[in-house]
Amino acid sequence: VLIVEDEPSIAETLVYSLETEGFETHHVLTGGEAISSLRENGSDFVVLDVGLPDMLGFDVCREIRKFSDVPILFLTARESEIDRVVGLELGADDYVVKPFSPRELTARVHAILRRSQRTRSDQANSSASPSGVIYGPLTLRPDRFQALLEDVDLGLSRYEYGMLALFVKHPGRVYSREQLMNQIWDEPDSASDRTVDAHIKTLRRKLHEVQPECDLIVTHRGLGYSISEVSA
Repeated sequence: VLIVEDEPSIAETLVYSLETEGFETHHVLTGGEAISSLRENGSDFVVLDVGLPDMLGFDVCREIRKFSDVPILFLTARESEIDRVVGLELGADDYVVKPFSPRELTARVHAILRRSQRTRSDQANSSASPSGVIYGPLTLRPDRFQALLEDVDLGLSRYEYGMLALFVKHPGRVYSREQLMNQIWDEPDSASDRTVDAHIKTLRRKLHEVQPECDLIVTHRGLGYSISEVSA
């Protein structure tokens, strides 16, 4: 677990709590160090403080998502919902507010890692052909946890990929926010309608960045979301 935290007392608590649970930790003080460490050494998980001395954790997350889908948990003193939504839109997996319970934080790390590992295992055992699942201009590669639009990797987070794969599996079917949370999230009670909306917004943005006219994700006001049906 890569810990990115500039406050010594909080960093010590994180190191102790995670190592007590059997995790190996590596602690850095700045966002720049975190990005360099991930590029050079990789990591299985990142606990990322939002208020760092050199750059905002949001910006660190944005840079990490350009080259890695490592699970990220934000740690912050900010309690406003807008900060939570911004963090999720950037591709974070969870968000813990200071002061936090070390037991709760380690439990969240375990839950996110279990979800990530199970999703990858399920996809690896998928019956999809080696070339992937083709849906119009989309290609889903379950074995790589990857979605491509016109052969360009969309760089989706696990939640974004999970929703897109569910939509593609049932074209035209409308999923409510609650249904999406129950089927994609391990702990749906910890998510909210705004959480789903944030990930849908980011998924749409990534589709539009590759193909500006792409409007595959359909909003059904008061009902939920679906994917538009395409010709075979």
